[in-house]
Amino acid sequence: MPVFIWEGTTKTGEKKSGQTEGLNEEFVIALLKKQEIQVTSIKRKAQVKLDLSGLSFGTGVGTKDLVVFTRQFATMINAGLPLVTCLDILGNQSDNPALKKILLQVKSDVEGGSTFADALRKHPKVFDDLFVNLVAAGEIGGILDTIMNRLAAYIEKNDKIVKKVKGAMTYPLVVLGVAIVLVIGMLWKVIPMFEKMFKDFGGELPAPTQFVIDLSNAFMNHAFLIVGSLVAFVVGFIMFYKSKPGKEIFDRVLIQSPVFGDIIRKSAVAKFTRTMSTMISSGVPILDGLNIVARAAGNVVVEKAIMYTRDKISEGKNIAEPMMETKVFPPMVVQMIAVGEATGAMDTMMSKIADFYEDEVDTAVETMTSLLEPIIMIFLAIVAGGLVVSMYLPIFSVAGAIK
Repeated sequence: MPVFIWEGTTKTGEKKSGQTEGLNEEFVIALLKKQEIQVTSIKRKAQVKLDLSGLSFGTGVGTKDLVVFTRQFATMINAGLPLVTCLDILGNQSDNPALKKILLQVKSDVEGGSTFADALRKHPKVFDDLFVNLVAAGEIGGILDTIMNRLAAYIEKNDKIVKKVKGAMTYPLVVLGVAIVLVIGMLWKVIPMFEKMFKDFGGELPAPTQFVIDLSNAFMNHAFLIVGSLVAFVVGFIMFYKSKPGKEIFDRVLIQSPVFGDIIRKSAVAKFTRTMSTMISSGVPILDGLNIVARAAGNVVVEKAIMYTRDKISEGKNIAEPMMETKVFPPMVVQMIAVGEATGAMDTMMSKIADFYEDEVDTAVETMTSLLEPIIMIFLAIVAGGLVVSMYLPIFSVAGAIK
């Protein structure tokens, strides 16, 4: 709890000073007033502590922190607590230094006359456009507690999808990394030992064995060149991916790939429909909603499809026709959205689509993992087994000659 340094006077005019713990200045002033002390000046005591928030990766505020804050805030608002009080309590009790600092800054901005949404907008790395715009809609409509509960549910479900997709893509990359380390270890340490032994035998080596030994020698003699080339390739790829045309090419290839394309497409549909359902049910205009969803799509191909749909709607068309033209969204999704648009229940329809495709993502990830596991095991067996067999071929030849 913060400590406040204060100065004041008693009823008799005697000057007093001291330090008192309290939630905020108002709390300390009220406490001293009960002791018949009139505060003349008060300030918060600077606390010397180790702040590691600057060393955290990203914002330092995780999804779990954001969900907990959103749900607690909704509960407090629903209970009738003032906005500033909610921010003060949640900020001071937060265990996350980065979130605590942000919430207290938001509280300060609100006290200065800013709206809650505008105060949140100053921290875009934690509160994105979707969060801020829904809060603004909640403030205008007087349903801030409802909006915050919807936001918490949306963040949890969206995070679940992201983790599923990342998990699906991480598994084969990790196994590939293990295979590379295994091959490098054998080329660097194991094969040179066999080469020395084979020289003592004399004679001509089998072709597979000679190939592996030549590969080991090339790696040993040009290790710096090979590592430098790999680093240059990785750096070049990252720079290419960060460029606008590079990202578009990579995203297009990824979404059309036979293995990951289906998962990425389904997760994009789930995220799009879940976000739009949340925004439409919260009173956000559909054009503004599409604009926000497009920026948060995470894939350039999907982003362009959403923005194309938005442009056509602004020209007077319905939502289904331009979505079908993009060929990014499955026909079933487009038809269900068309039904929702015709019946005036688009938010409900999109919520049902999101539920369906979130389950589809789970199923697709499980299917892909079950298919990849034997393929990866076979790949590792071929790589490691091929190196081992090629090294033992001369030994088998010598053993056969001795027999």
